[in-house]
Formats: sequence, structure tokens, C-alpha cells
Amino acid sequence: MPRKKTNIGISTRNARQVSASRAAETPEERDTRRETERDRASTSRAAETPEERDTRLVTQRVRAFTSRAAETPEERDTRLESQRVRASTSRAAETPEERDTRLVNQRVRASTSRAAETPEERDARHEAQRSRQARSRTRIDLKKAAFNYDKEYDYKMHRDVVIGPMDKLCLHCRALKFQKETPGMCCSNGKVNLLPMGEPPQPLLTYVAGATRESKHFLQHIRKYNSCFQMTSFGATHIERFENFEPTFKVQGQVYHQIGSLLPASNKDPAFLQIYFMDNVEEEIDRRCAFSEATRRAIIAELQGLFHEHNGLVRDFKSAVEDVRGDDMKVIIRADKTPSNEHERRFNAPMAPEVAAVIVGTEIARRDIVICRRDGTKQRVAETHRSYDALQYPILFPRGEDGYHLELYQVHPVSGAVTTKRVSCMDFYAYRIMIRAQESNHILKCRQLFQQFIVDMYAKVESERLNYIRFNQSKLRADEYIHLRDAIANDGAAAAANIGQMVILPASYAGSPRYMHEYAQDAMTYVRKYGRPDLFLTFTCNPAWPEIKNLLLPGQQSSHRHDLTARVFKQKLKCFMCLIVKNHIYGPTRCWMYSVEWQKRGLPHAHILIWLEEKIRPTQIDNIISAELPDPQEDPELYQIIKKNMIHGPCGAQNPHSPCMKDGKCTKKYPRDRKSVV
Repeated sequence: MPRKKTNIGISTRNARQVSASRAAETPEERDTRRETERDRASTSRAAETPEERDTRLVTQRVRAFTSRAAETPEERDTRLESQRVRASTSRAAETPEERDTRLVNQRVRASTSRAAETPEERDARHEAQRSRQARSRTRIDLKKAAFNYDKEYDYKMHRDVVIGPMDKLCLHCRALKFQKETPGMCCSNGKVNLLPMGEPPQPLLTYVAGATRESKHFLQHIRKYNSCFQMTSFGATHIERFENFEPTFKVQGQVYHQIGSLLPASNKDPAFLQIYFMDNVEEEIDRRCAFSEATRRAIIAELQGLFHEHNGLVRDFKSAVEDVRGDDMKVIIRADKTPSNEHERRFNAPMAPEVAAVIVGTEIARRDIVICRRDGTKQRVAETHRSYDALQYPILFPRGEDGYHLELYQVHPVSGAVTTKRVSCMDFYAYRIMIRAQESNHILKCRQLFQQFIVDMYAKVESERLNYIRFNQSKLRADEYIHLRDAIANDGAAAAANIGQMVILPASYAGSPRYMHEYAQDAMTYVRKYGRPDLFLTFTCNPAWPEIKNLLLPGQQSSHRHDLTARVFKQKLKCFMCLIVKNHIYGPTRCWMYSVEWQKRGLPHAHILIWLEEKIRPTQIDNIISAELPDPQEDPELYQIIKKNMIHGPCGAQNPHSPCMKDGKCTKKYPRDRKSVV
């Protein structure tokens, strides 16, 4: 039988030859080869310029970061152990003079670094040292520790409990992250590179700082102020607005933005975009103040001057309106524009201005925004239009900066070359809401408006995913679903009455019926295989966690930063599951599952089911479940935790504004009559 021919690349063939050659070399030959390589590298580095050296070091850091991001926990442990062994071997073989030289170099390096650090960096270093020392003193075995609670042990300082500070910098976009967060969550490991937002112009910069009385008032009513200047109307199938203890913004169904004509009808007052074209400045301020009684005229006047001066969309609108002299002309906002860093004459077709007046009949793209002079109609703004965000949120984008659109492409992490793959909507907004020390983080300072923006943009992300599924049914092989074939075969007549196109949501789409059915079947499989679960645990986010409070901006509360609560909760939940599954605080586990949901107050919490290898005996139940108050003298810390988090109230006449109060009564029926228990 003839031998099958295979095509092997030159690089692969060379790598195999080098591997075979090194496997056959003796220890002396290996030492000689390594010495030759070191001499060659030393000679090459001695001749390189400072720019070449910087480029080489950056490339090495990126290569190391990419390699470490892809390694498994086992590979990471192996690498760290190899480094420790290599360092130990090297130090064991060094002479006293080499050891003294190494220690002197370390001291000089540490002294130089500490001399350049700021007081905040010094305090952070000292705190990190104290945390390291505390964790090193608390490395004990936690196996079945849930059955043997030790009052003298500080469990919160255990190394598998502490998530650490948010001080890890992404090498590509300089975003701050926790140590165990996904490396690519901010910029897809350097593939997403967006222009920085920059600081907002004054007086908006002062208003979002929260330092003055006027600033605090502005932040408290920031959504109302944004409504005074937004150019499009916000709508959804259902919008829920909450007060007091539920400071969250919720929408249900489809979210949409609409824009009207340039000028109002003869019998109507100007609204939204139309207000910008009022001739009288004072009348324009009066019209904006009429939106809400909570706004202040002085702040409205200053913001109005800011947007007329700095907002690019407002300036372009005014310039275009001057050219609209009849009803046969319209104003158009182009959905796409000349890509950044590209010369406009590179494109053969002449490019129209981004905001321009055009005659009726001009060719218009499907996603362009076309605004009539005066017709009373409204147009829905496409979610993929680059001005979708700036038209609705002028306070977040005071200069009219571009939002997400289809002409954004990923770049190569090392070379920076633009690729042919587009940036997804989720990656775009994940990049925008990350914390970066060198940027102003303006969006994160806007409190309730930031909440609305996040909800709005998440709806856009989900819409993009649904559109992909809708237009790629053939790639998903939706016609192969057995339930669909059964429905067509058995209920053909009933299906024919449902006018419209059926779209199959696959199990990979989170929240779809198939997704929920798949996980429900997995849960039933666990029960059928291993019986009923042994433990049902709930794990709730605490907005008073130091990891959350330390990252809040001045004047902020945890309810203003759902991005922080979600990220900290995820890290805490990982640590909690690690204690159960890997540290075996209840004993070895067979399997586990959990579901995360959000409370009305916007706090996430998890419902966890645990199957143990060793069943919990009745005599052990009192060791892990307790309905008693701890002794405040023997365990004061646990007593304060139970008193603060596990006891209802005060409510009723003592606190009529408590979250449990409704119509002057406690919904939990407290205070209750005392009952004697025998």
C-alpha cells in the first residue's frame, strides 16, 4: 500500500529537526549551545538602540502576558514551581561576591522605585505587605472547617477568601482589574483599541465631581438634566421607575430611540432637538426648564452654552439648517464615515458630510438618519448608528463623540495593524466602562444616568446577538431541530395561521427556552444520578464590602456603580465556590450547581446546590446551622455580623421609611408577639 503524502510547512519541519537535534545532544553540548546563545544575545543587545530595546521589551511583555493568560491553573503552578527551583538552584551555586552583588542590585532597584512612588502608592504598598503577612499567617487546612468553627481564627484573611485589590493593569489598554479576572474582559487582549474619551469641558467637569452643593444637586437629578438636552426620545415596551430603596433603572421589551423634525408643527411647542434652533436664548432656557421643576435655571443656562459651543452634532445641525430653506430639503446624519487614519480621497466615490442638508431624492443609506424640516413625523434611530449614543446622552458625550458602529475593526495586539474582523457591540462597551487611572472615567461618574446608559446599551448588545441569530439561521442549522420538524408535521394548519417568520433561538443564547430547558435537564440528571442535594446555600452581595467601597468615587454609593458590585460579587462567588469545592469545608463534593439572580435593589445573589460524597448525619446539623445569637464576649465580630445582617428592622414607628414598610405596616409582620418555646 503506497504511503500517504503529507504537506508539512518549512517552519514545522525545522522545529522538528531542532527538537530531534536537542534531544540527542549530550549535557556538554547543551551547555555549549546555551553559552553560545547567551553570547549572541548579549552582543545583539549591546548594539541595539534605545528604541529597539524598548520595542523588544514590549514585545516580550506582550508575549509573556498572552502566554500566561492562556495557561491553565496546573500550568501556572508548574511554571511558578519551575521558577522557584531555577532561582533556588541559581542562588545555591552563586559565590559570596555574586550574592552580595545581587542583594545590592535589589536594594538599589527597590530604593529607586520607592523614591519615585507617591504617598498613595506607598500606602497601597504597605497595605499589600500587611495583607500578605496576614495571609501567610493564616494558611491552615480548611477541610471540614464548617463543622469545626474556630472563634480565634480570622477566616476573612485566608488566602482563598481574599480577592485582593483592583491593582492589576492590562498591558494593552491600562485598565484596572482584579487578579483573577479574565485577561481579555477589557480589550480582548489588545484586539480592541478605542480613542480615549477625554475630560468633559467646564462647567460639566465640576458638576460631575460631586464636591460642591451645586454639583451634588446636579448629580442627584442628572437624568432630568439629560432629558432637558437630549435630541432623541427614549422609549421601551415597559419602563419601571423606582424610588427610595430601589434606585435601579429597569426596562422590559424592546428599547428604541426616535428623532423628530427640525422644526415643530405650527400648533405645538418645540421639543428635544427642535429646542436647539430657537432664536431667543432666554426662551430656549425657559423651554428646557419646563421639563422638570427639579432643575435649576443657572445650571441649565451654563450647560446650554456648553453644548452650543463644544458639541459637534449641535454645530453641524445649525450649519445644515441654514441650508434648509424649503420643504424639499432634509438634514441627514451619515451612519458611516471615513475610517480614522484614512485619507478621504482614497475612496473613489465622493463622500458627503457627516451632517448635511440634501435634496429629496438623494441616495440615502438604510441606517442614515433623515430629518425633515417640518412634517410632524418621527424616525427611529438605528442602534448601529454612530450618533445613537450622543443624541440620547449629551451629558455623557458632551462633544458628540461617536458610539458603537459597524466600521470599527479589531487590531493586531503586537503590530497594531487593522484586521478585517469587526469589534462587537459587547467588546465596545466593555472597553468604555472599564476603570483606567490615566483617564477621567467621565461615564462612571454620572450615577443614575450611568445606570440608564448601561441598561440601554445592554439592550443594544442583546439586539445585536438576536439579529445575528435571525440572519444566520442556515448556519445554525435551525431546520434540523427535531421539535421544529414535529411542529410542522403535526401542527401544520395551526402554524400556517401564525403570520411571520419563525426564528429558532439556540441553546447557546442565554435566557432562551432551549437554554433554560438544557440547564433544567442537567439539574434533573444530577438528582437522578446522585439523589437529592445535601446543601442549599444562598450567597448575597453585600454593598458594604471593602472591595466595593474602596473603589467608589467621592460621594458615590454602591447603588450608583452596578458595574463594581457585579465584578466584586463574581470574584467573591468564585472564592466561595473554591472553599466548598476545592478546600472541602463541608467535605469532598460530588457535584454542584448555582444560579445567579438580582434582587429588587439591584444586588446579585446566588442559589447554590451541593452534593457531597459523605452525607451529613443528623448529629452534624447543629454544627453547620445555627439560629442563635453568638456570645458578644466570646465572638464579638460574628455577633456584630449577625446583628447587622441577619436581624430584621428597625421598622414601624421607629423607621417608617424602612424598605419593608407598605401602607404604614411592615410587610414581614414585625414586630411580632413573643412566644415561649418549651
